[in-house]
Amino acid sequence: MTIKTNLKRFALSLAASLLIAGAAHAEADTNATKAPIRLATTTSTEQSGLLGWLLPQFTKETGYPVQVMAAGTGQSLKMGENGDADLVMTHAPSAEKKFVEAGFGIEPVHLMYNDFVIVGPAKDPAGLAKLHDAAKALQTIKDKGQTFISRGDESGTHIKEKTLWQAADVKPEFAGYKSIGQGMGPTLTMASELGAYTLTDRGTWLAYQSKLDLAVLLEGDKRLFNPYQVILVNPKRYPDLNTEGARTLKNWLVSDHGQKLIGDFKVAGQALFVADANGK
Repeated sequence: MTIKTNLKRFALSLAASLLIAGAAHAEADTNATKAPIRLATTTSTEQSGLLGWLLPQFTKETGYPVQVMAAGTGQSLKMGENGDADLVMTHAPSAEKKFVEAGFGIEPVHLMYNDFVIVGPAKDPAGLAKLHDAAKALQTIKDKGQTFISRGDESGTHIKEKTLWQAADVKPEFAGYKSIGQGMGPTLTMASELGAYTLTDRGTWLAYQSKLDLAVLLEGDKRLFNPYQVILVNPKRYPDLNTEGARTLKNWLVSDHGQKLIGDFKVAGQALFVADANGK
């Protein structure tokens, strides 16, 4: 083989390598310059660790970075109303319905579900473990003079709690009722420290339980069903939204791939959410 032939082959190989490297660099640049997606979401999806599991994979596959703004459902929907988010991920069906009907949200889709549980001290001084009705349980906490810690933040959990007080025909104004305006993690921590009761989504409970001196005392009431939706913010109201990125994230979450990842997310061997793109 001649030196000339070897040089020719080397030149062709070098050119091919440069083309491949250039293409990869161009793709990296494209991914790096994609506009971030602003996701307003309930604290339970962040504090449970779910978003830390899902979003790095989404960014790796699509190139879209995601800016997470975790707050209660009420605050998350308000961010959508103000155009401060591109999509919302929340768990308060009645509030979400109003959000869409008012023209702030479009393309709502079911995403997943879990349930709420009432937790409290293992000694259970109110005797909730004998009950099966969540509203009756809250009434019993009041009647027994026990302490109840409320998130008090208009989150999906707080909204659910208020519907249970209404069902019990009880005003949460008794001495042991503490409204703290905090997310689920801090609420659970305070309940543990004070030996109090609280209502929590199961996902955050499972993520935090090893650090708490609490136990699940009531579960299984059908009123404790906890569905999550993803809703795009209406671009007709705010033209500068990253609707393309938001729709990409929404579609990825409800795809077979995204749903499998949700189902695969576990803490201590237990799944925190049930994937439910078809709507239970």
